[in-house]
Amino acid sequence: MKPLRLLLPLTVAVLSAPTLGLAADADAGLAIVKMLGSVNGQALACSEMGVAARARQLMLAHAPKTPRFGAAYEEATQEAFATQTRSGKACASGTELTAQLNQLALQLADSLPVAAK
Repeated sequence: MKPLRLLLPLTVAVLSAPTLGLAADADAGLAIVKMLGSVNGQALACSEMGVAARARQLMLAHAPKTPRFGAAYEEATQEAFATQTRSGKACASGTELTAQLNQLALQLADSLPVAAK
């Protein structure tokens, strides 16, 4: 009977390990999606529409289609837009914003790879 009692917790631990890894990947992906939203908000506030369009494309290509990811992106976009417009500071150049997007695109490819269709 003792080996059976030890087997159940071990089985649960082994089976839940992949789930824990997926949760960590999702959290890392969520953080990147928030950064993507932030760049999008800055781009929109600074009339860098090409950068904003690319940010949106990256979001649609990589992020899971869930309310959690969508809300995180939208909230980060709105916050960055408001911060930029209220600050009165000069906008980052389109080149700087594009460089940020390029870095985020690499991180997205690792954390949230595009699903094969």
